[in-house]
Amino acid sequence: MVSRDSEGTHNRIFAVVRRIPRGRVLTYGDVAALAGMPEHARLVGYALHALPEHSSVPWHRVINHKGGISTGRAWPGGELVQRALLEAEGLEFDANGRTSLKRYRWAPDRDDAPGPHSG
Repeated sequence: MVSRDSEGTHNRIFAVVRRIPRGRVLTYGDVAALAGMPEHARLVGYALHALPEHSSVPWHRVINHKGGISTGRAWPGGELVQRALLEAEGLEFDANGRTSLKRYRWAPDRDDAPGPHSG
């Protein structure tokens, strides 16, 4: 059974992840900081790992600090699914399996601001 505190923490994490726009990513550390839990990147990983396979939370938009996909999804081949989902959103990966954080990292302060690119 999940404690209320854990449930609340997971919900804060999921709320941040749900805000990541299509074609953008955050690192585990970024999500932790935005959820008000800096230095708790592993907790973000645990929360996302606990999601059911067909969750509506866009878990695939959270990657590691090197721009790579972390292994260890709850089902075999989950990392391949994650990469395919990100590629379908327009992200590109290099030969080492990394994507450009400089290019694809979501910046809430910049990307949430109204401007000519918003819709």
